[in-house]
Amino acid sequence: MTAYLLALDQGTSSSRSIVFDVQGRLVASAQMELPQIYPRPGWVEHDPREIWRTQLATAREALAKAGLAARDIRAVGITNQRETTVVWNRQTGVPIHHAIVWQDRRAEPICSALRDAGMAGTIQHKTGLLIDAYFSGSKLKWMLDHVAGARDAAERGELAFGTVDSWLIWQLTAGRRHVTDVSNASRTMLFNVHANQWDDELLAALNIPRSLLPEVLPSAADFGRTDAQVLGDEIAIGGVAGDQQAALFGQGCFGAGMAKNTYGTGCFMLMHTGGQFQTSANGLLTTSAAQIAPTLVASRTALPPEGVQPGLGRPGAGLPVPPGRAYAMEGSVFVGGAVVQWLRDGLRAIEHSGQVQQLAESVPDSGGVMMVPAFTGLGAPYWKPDARGTITGLTRGTTLAHIARAALESIAYQSAALLLAMSRDAVASGGTPVSELRVDGGACVNNLLMQFQADLLGIPVVRPACVETTALGAAYLAGLATGIYGGTDELSALWQAERRFVPTLGQDRAHELMQRWEQAVRQATAE
Repeated sequence: MTAYLLALDQGTSSSRSIVFDVQGRLVASAQMELPQIYPRPGWVEHDPREIWRTQLATAREALAKAGLAARDIRAVGITNQRETTVVWNRQTGVPIHHAIVWQDRRAEPICSALRDAGMAGTIQHKTGLLIDAYFSGSKLKWMLDHVAGARDAAERGELAFGTVDSWLIWQLTAGRRHVTDVSNASRTMLFNVHANQWDDELLAALNIPRSLLPEVLPSAADFGRTDAQVLGDEIAIGGVAGDQQAALFGQGCFGAGMAKNTYGTGCFMLMHTGGQFQTSANGLLTTSAAQIAPTLVASRTALPPEGVQPGLGRPGAGLPVPPGRAYAMEGSVFVGGAVVQWLRDGLRAIEHSGQVQQLAESVPDSGGVMMVPAFTGLGAPYWKPDARGTITGLTRGTTLAHIARAALESIAYQSAALLLAMSRDAVASGGTPVSELRVDGGACVNNLLMQFQADLLGIPVVRPACVETTALGAAYLAGLATGIYGGTDELSALWQAERRFVPTLGQDRAHELMQRWEQAVRQATAE
């Protein structure tokens, strides 16, 4: 009997649903745009009801496209935009306010007050995070302080808080389950990642009642079952992870030292650190990676995927997934693929984003041009919010092609700076530098960019056969929870590379280019 997995991928700009077979092959998918709401400069919101409406519609459409019914789906996995914050009434299920999106900056005064109170060290030690309005705890406090009657209702236990995964599970289970997973909880500034539980000191610092909070489960666990009215039958919800941790899992990065980079509008790089919590000395965040329920065992209630047999393959294949703590270091590039959009919409150098590689390849190199696309400041490892974009090295011979090439290369430079910072942290803690970078996201299809990335890093850059790694990670977690897979070795056996980019540049030349990049960054951040 063939088993299928349904992944719900709720993102910032769209809701998507993908049906996978047990070998990780995409069977059918559906996508709907999610409307954005901008009430004021710096504020970004979503309507939680639209999140649910679009997600449910795509789930039903994906099943229809696959020619499957709910009874054919073995389990549901959920991955989501991580820090976006929803609060709703427990009795009515009605949100008290629009969802506050991860990009929203309205809670910065709350964060400033935490810094002034001397909480930075405590929060970093307990959560692995830097104090920032990015994270959902400060957004939750803003809602309690500014929505009429919210704090009193919260004190009476009438409200529920959740990131988008919790909101979707509440809807899928008809209000029977109020839960989240460790990867999403670790992005709230309220969760002690050492103890894997909500932290009373942090809750007190933000004046947040514990009754608001969801139960926290491992990423592969029993999250409940969908109500039969939702998709036509009950289905186990077995996997939940925030989008970047789900992508790390979907890329098969299960062990310390394995890393992935997602090339989207921005870039998100995560390096698995195993069971070791590492505090970065190089401007990176520490976060919980996807974790597996200790109660999961290798016993099966379904046949293993075709060609994947317990006990064969790599040593340890077929054994239970090692349970317990799992961590990752994370760094974010604010402007990745968005620089190509700027070339298209700002400079009008190209008509379509897909034309950028051809334009960049029309010259042998950037002609000495360096571009630092700090349109909204610089993220990790620099953390320079006041930096602004610069283009240096212009000569009379500079053309749009040189600028296009420099723009593409800027994505690789920023990502290289992140990985070098991660490697320094890894070595300082007794680990080893990253030996291979797995890539996904829309911009990873650009061969010129991926080759230049490998050249700068001096290690292979590997693009997988399935680039839907975020949804795939959620599906794999759900499969583990329901016994379809017996361990991560089976999942490693399913992972396949589509292309491997091997460095062709000498180390001295790569080092020289990175030095030039750092000089350009200093110019972009000079006061």
